[in-house]
Amino acid sequence: MVTKLLNPGPVSLTQRVRGALSLEDVCHREVEFRELVGRVRERLSGVYSERGFTPVLLGGSGTAAVEAMLSLVGKDESSLVVANGVYGERIQAMLAAQGKPHEVIASPWTSGIDLDAAENALGTGAFKRVITVHHETTTGRLNDVAALGAIAEKHGVPMLLDAVSSFAGEELKLAEWNIEALAGTANKCVHGAPGVSFVLASDAALKRPSGATSVYLDLSRHANDQAKGSTPFTLPTHVTRAFDEALAELDDEGGWRPRHAAYGMRSARVRSVCRELGASLLLDSEDAYGATLTSFRLPSGSTYAALHAALKHNGFVIYAGQGKFDGAIFRIAVMGDLGSLDLDRLAASLRGALGALA
Repeated sequence: MVTKLLNPGPVSLTQRVRGALSLEDVCHREVEFRELVGRVRERLSGVYSERGFTPVLLGGSGTAAVEAMLSLVGKDESSLVVANGVYGERIQAMLAAQGKPHEVIASPWTSGIDLDAAENALGTGAFKRVITVHHETTTGRLNDVAALGAIAEKHGVPMLLDAVSSFAGEELKLAEWNIEALAGTANKCVHGAPGVSFVLASDAALKRPSGATSVYLDLSRHANDQAKGSTPFTLPTHVTRAFDEALAELDDEGGWRPRHAAYGMRSARVRSVCRELGASLLLDSEDAYGATLTSFRLPSGSTYAALHAALKHNGFVIYAGQGKFDGAIFRIAVMGDLGSLDLDRLAASLRGALGALA
């Protein structure tokens, strides 16, 4: 029995992507790897086909990409962070660690981002950037980035976006939504292996002096070297090759739109089964969620530990709640190599674990 990952990354790999990990070794300073990096960057540019944006690869998780993206913020420039979950609050922690001025509009984790408060704050003229999370996997909410981007644009403030859990799985309109840069990763909706992440940044942003406060997470340094066909540090070579294969597979499937539709159908089935078993949605409606992940309240009498153990015994790994939701909810993501037979098994496993309590 092959275990299927139902956590929000890393995902279960297809055989095609897994096979790329086992190809021969390559030195990161050789022409073959230089060509590979160029191909990956070109494929990334094609996912949303936005002109005027440059992909920059980094070795590290999505969090590394977000923190590197913040090097686009000058050391004395003030940012407005609009948060409603763990990952928005993590951006606040990064800015604090970098010693950069910022303020935070924090909404309850079960609420959407506070657009009215953002309007009022940006109207003061005190901020040079607004920063938020697109798909906040703390709850599974898909934030209204288009609306926030429009507000920010009205006040002449560009947006930096954590799109780690949405890139290639949700709609993104970089220019129209006033996005100056976004951070993403290989091992979520793209279905690559963990270890490579990226920032897709506007060409204009990359021409400005760097605001980096570290050596490794200096986005400009990575961008400048990659423009010359090099990398400042060692990218994980095998993982980069798997990323290339995952992007090729995404393209062969028709791009992000069919993948988004597939996620939506999978999530709808999972929600239907959980509703039948008395596990209600954490958020107020299905429309609040993105396509890839749903958070559920544990039914009365059940525990996360027992549910996790029962599903893992049957070959599925689900995800716990974070912070105050730890022990109160469970989360199920539907990215990666997950077919209809897997969903049949999952439904049966959920019924076996929760059915007696429904």
